[in-house]
Amino acid sequence: MKKLFISIIFLGFVYTLIGQDRFSKVQITIVEITPQLFMLQGSGGNIGIFTGEDATIMIDDQYAPLFWKLKTAIRRIADHKVRYVINTHWHGDHTGGNASFAKDGAIIFAHENVRKRLSTDQFNKAFNRTTKATPKDAWPVVTFTSDMKLHINGEDIGIIHIEHAHTDGDAFVYFSNANVIHMGDTFFNKRFPYIDLGSGGSVAGLIKAVEKALMIVDEETKIIPGHGELASKSDLKMYHEVVNTVYNEVKEAFESGKSIEEIKAMGITQKHKGWGSGFISDERFIDIIWTDLDRN
Repeated sequence: MKKLFISIIFLGFVYTLIGQDRFSKVQITIVEITPQLFMLQGSGGNIGIFTGEDATIMIDDQYAPLFWKLKTAIRRIADHKVRYVINTHWHGDHTGGNASFAKDGAIIFAHENVRKRLSTDQFNKAFNRTTKATPKDAWPVVTFTSDMKLHINGEDIGIIHIEHAHTDGDAFVYFSNANVIHMGDTFFNKRFPYIDLGSGGSVAGLIKAVEKALMIVDEETKIIPGHGELASKSDLKMYHEVVNTVYNEVKEAFESGKSIEEIKAMGITQKHKGWGSGFISDERFIDIIWTDLDRN
């Protein structure tokens, strides 16, 4: 136990040095959803924390250098350290803390494809970048291929696999009693989404994922998006309308024989002002849609 504690301290020190420029000024914000459920925001994907008598569960864990800041924030709202981590997909801004939380005693759950992608090098053609395989400690140890349920803290937690949406390993995490759902990166609130085509994602699949979520939620549901502020069903409806409209307009132009340059010049996204101000600009979103259509 002493050896493990020393290794965690050393790992934290190394991560602090590595990430001091990028992450030193990051503040972890805690948003209370219910007395047991919280959304944490810092740098990277939104985190869900569910805590109670039995255990503390974490949904996604941002970047490795933020481990100690996240651990400190969790201490403010939970009596237990994190016992379970659920990854909504494999990207580093949602899984970067896996190894540190695993070394701190957490068990990691994710879709089987998340484990496959974390354990092998991944090349992203869109960004011309290779992501090296993560250390074994970061790999999920409990995996699923469809759906699964956890029954903890008096809650029924559904982990629902979504096929070929943002990636090929996406999952919703739905707290049925609390009426709260974490949608991972299938939902970018009030901004265009990033769809990782090279990791099995597809635009049509993402739209279907949102339609599935709209069948689950009601007007009272609190929705944790992968990025953006805590949302409601009306926010999710707007997201679906915008993404679906842009997709269909680009698809129609593509099928009529227009080039990517001609489609960009049409101003399809101009009526959705501000939606391209995030990670994915107006032009890049059209690029993603066009590339997806062109490969099919």
